[in-house]
Amino acid sequence: QVQLVESGGGLVQDGGSLRLSCTASRMNRNTNAMGWYRQAPGKQRELVARISGTGSTDYADSVKGRFTISRDNARDSAKATLYLQMDNLKPEDTAVYYCNVLGGYSQGAPPADNWGQGTQVTVSS
Repeated sequence: QVQLVESGGGLVQDGGSLRLSCTASRMNRNTNAMGWYRQAPGKQRELVARISGTGSTDYADSVKGRFTISRDNARDSAKATLYLQMDNLKPEDTAVYYCNVLGGYSQGAPPADNWGQGTQVTVSS
């Protein structure tokens, strides 16, 4: 079962930047598609960015042009590191951010069942 550890969250002002990191281990293979999700209080978890094993990316409209997803695939084929550079942050970006492995790069591909603890991002106005 994949293990996921997110870090890098914090409190920033409107317009600020943060860089999130996610360490994934016990992957079936580190070329799997991966994604960043977020969940705001009282809302469902949503996918905000995804990246294929070869580096193709896609973003939710709400973060397009402000967030950048990237990855490093380790020599160990069971490990990878995922990043999310978040610029021009807005109060509506406030949420707990999670990473996960995806069942594919296609739209709607499901995440793995296991989730990490997430990292809190709070943007003050």
